[in-house]
Amino acid sequence: MRTMNASAAPREEVTVWLSQLAGGSGAAAQQVYELLYKELHRLARAHMRREHDGHTLSATALVHEAWFRLAEQTRTEWQNRSHFMAVASTMMRRILVDHAVARRAAKREAQLEPLGTTLSESHGAPLDRDVVAVHEALLALEAQDPRAAKVVELKFYGGLEVDEIAETLGISAATVKRDWALARAWLRRELGGVAL
Repeated sequence: MRTMNASAAPREEVTVWLSQLAGGSGAAAQQVYELLYKELHRLARAHMRREHDGHTLSATALVHEAWFRLAEQTRTEWQNRSHFMAVASTMMRRILVDHAVARRAAKREAQLEPLGTTLSESHGAPLDRDVVAVHEALLALEAQDPRAAKVVELKFYGGLEVDEIAETLGISAATVKRDWALARAWLRRELGGVAL
């Protein structure tokens, strides 16, 4: 069995295998996993850089959990590699947010509460390292400008480059740069001056 990284695999080959995932093909799932594992792991490492030291999830565990959730997406019609990686990034962010909320609940030994801005601030975690606070701010941005929020998610959480984001969203690199600059300023204000 051959193993390739995403840069060695022709984009068309990845797209063909992704198109077969919707039918529940086990062979297609295995092939996509092999072709994109290194890139998924790079994405997970980018997400984990935003986490506190001593986090109980590793980048490898994050890849595996995201993969299990992605494999359940049998009705999704994957457009291409970039589409798959964007959804993987979103999935990883949700896993980390769920993990952070669960850890807070365990620490408080109480039931989970909806996390509003005032509640997340009251727990004393530094905002620049608090995945839940950034997630909440991103949700607020998404309500005002969904495309800019997606740019932030792909760049901040996913570690994608401007050209990759442009390809994923079907917009120009200049638009990505503009959205990123505006979103950073908006989020800096929302998060109390924290630089992204």
